[in-house]
Amino acid sequence: MQWTLVIPVKPLARAKSRLSDTAADGLRPGLALAFAQDTVAAALACPAVKDVAVVTDDPLAGRELGALGARIVADEPHGGLNAALAHAAAVVRATRPESAVAALNADLPALRPLELARVLDAATEFPRAFLPDAAAIGTTLLAAREGVELRPAFGTDSRARHRASGAEELVLDTVDSVRQDVDTGADLRAALALGVGPRTAAQAARLLIPGQ
Repeated sequence: MQWTLVIPVKPLARAKSRLSDTAADGLRPGLALAFAQDTVAAALACPAVKDVAVVTDDPLAGRELGALGARIVADEPHGGLNAALAHAAAVVRATRPESAVAALNADLPALRPLELARVLDAATEFPRAFLPDAAAIGTTLLAAREGVELRPAFGTDSRARHRASGAEELVLDTVDSVRQDVDTGADLRAALALGVGPRTAAQAARLLIPGQ
């Protein structure tokens, strides 16, 4: 089975505010874009991925991620993250109703294509499935097989919310790159330790993070 991934990217000027202890205001938009670029590039290189749809209203993010090969979907609902993901999934299935769809975070700069393939392959066993983040509180991926509604419930305590919604929690070893999202300086250091993509590495070098 091959999947269409739906990746949400908020306006870059408002992205990654929790990184304020690590990156100044002027650097955070570039860092958020680099995360998304490395995430999309790795996703497109994954053998289990057919294509990637990025839902965003940010012009720069749309141009840069479209240049990598992603389809850009406008955030027409303007109703927050979950509404944007549900809208993008509906747009994908309007032309390909048989598509298996997975929502993936845009802040996975250490993402490895083969680790993502392992997660998606495991998700094929269930109608809906999700992968918790490295902190075991949130969610980095929510998958819905063909004919199954995505029903995203991202946000605070999304691991518990997705489990309560009936989605199967995927318990997998050695998929750290798919679980390591970046919200804080500590998260960024953990991602750097795993090995990030080239765009994030270049941006992180400007932050003069000790040990990098």
